[in-house]
Amino acid sequence: MAVQSLYHLDRSTLRERALHALRTAITSGQYRPGDYLGETDLAAHLGVSRGTVRQALRDLEHEGLVTAGHRSMLRVNSLSPVQVRELFRVRATLEGLAASQIASCAHRTNAADNLRSALARLVDTDPDFIARVDADLAFHLLLCQLSDNSVLIDTWRQIEGRLRVVIVHAGPIRTQLLMSPDGHETIIDTIESGDPAATMNVLDEHMALAAKQLAVGPRLL
Repeated sequence: MAVQSLYHLDRSTLRERALHALRTAITSGQYRPGDYLGETDLAAHLGVSRGTVRQALRDLEHEGLVTAGHRSMLRVNSLSPVQVRELFRVRATLEGLAASQIASCAHRTNAADNLRSALARLVDTDPDFIARVDADLAFHLLLCQLSDNSVLIDTWRQIEGRLRVVIVHAGPIRTQLLMSPDGHETIIDTIESGDPAATMNVLDEHMALAAKQLAVGPRLL
């Protein structure tokens, strides 16, 4: 079983910890798309009640990571290629807006420096695939945060879990271009140039390439 026992947790935090454990198991690929999540087994392995597990699964369902399957049993969500392309279209819109706002502001040079520091962590991170996924998504989250648009940041975070599962499920070969340092450096360069339109175009092309690489097969997530 992917998740660890939570027997020693304070009761007031059981739901939050159970939710975190299950979310981590899903977004790290320990549970695969289509895997069923039985309340009884999860409760036994987590050391919590079925009610606590049920609440955590309900939260994950709201996040789009879990969905009802056969006989209403909950399973890790699966996205069709069309849905994956839609997901990355939304991501392109959010990050393109963020990048264009940064490119339009006076502090774009400092923002570019911060992004290069984040990119260095992606380039220099250990070869572990999950660590590279973490570094890649951290770069893109920082891009959104530098826009100082709180609604944009919140919206990006709402799709982060689904993005992570799609990327992890695709594996290191299919995501190699997606996490290429060159593609990220181009994003930074256009931000630093102060050209909002060019920045949005670069983000659009980056996410279109990602969707092309990841939207393959009958079910992706």
